[in-house]
Amino acid sequence: MSLQADDFALFGLPRRFALDVAELDERRKALQRLSHPDRHAAAGAAAQRVAMQWSVRINEAWQRLRDPLRRAAYWCELHGVPVQADSNTAMPSDFLLQQMQWREALEEADGDADALHALRREVEAERAARLQRLAQAIDQDADPAAAAAQVRALMFVERLLDSLHARLHEAERLKAH
Repeated sequence: MSLQADDFALFGLPRRFALDVAELDERRKALQRLSHPDRHAAAGAAAQRVAMQWSVRINEAWQRLRDPLRRAAYWCELHGVPVQADSNTAMPSDFLLQQMQWREALEEADGDADALHALRREVEAERAARLQRLAQAIDQDADPAAAAAQVRALMFVERLLDSLHARLHEAERLKAH
């Protein structure tokens, strides 16, 4: 195995969106055991440095593959279609309108835990539907352009969910006092 192998190959997994996270974790542990620097202590400093490089490479690949959005973005890059979330923010107008409506609802909820929970359920349902479309774009259609568009949309949804969770936490904290 080469340090330059793609993340999927490193873990001996197919290039797919749907991954068994438990299997990924087991493979990471097995690779880490093989590459642990202590295991190469008798071989000298150079072997330990190489082992450390392998350890870092394994951890980076594992971090990327265990996160659905990072895994999908990586898959897109491997297929020649980088997500370009920073420079490509063009989204369909209906999606942008939905985002604006959710942001307004978030502002209007203003500490109302019930309203925030209802909004969270709605946004999480949209996230789940988009993750299914992302899985189809990758695993059934092998369409990196469609997958990249779903990743960009999901990044918006994730940011909204982060804001929503923060507001919910604050509303529940205030309610407890």
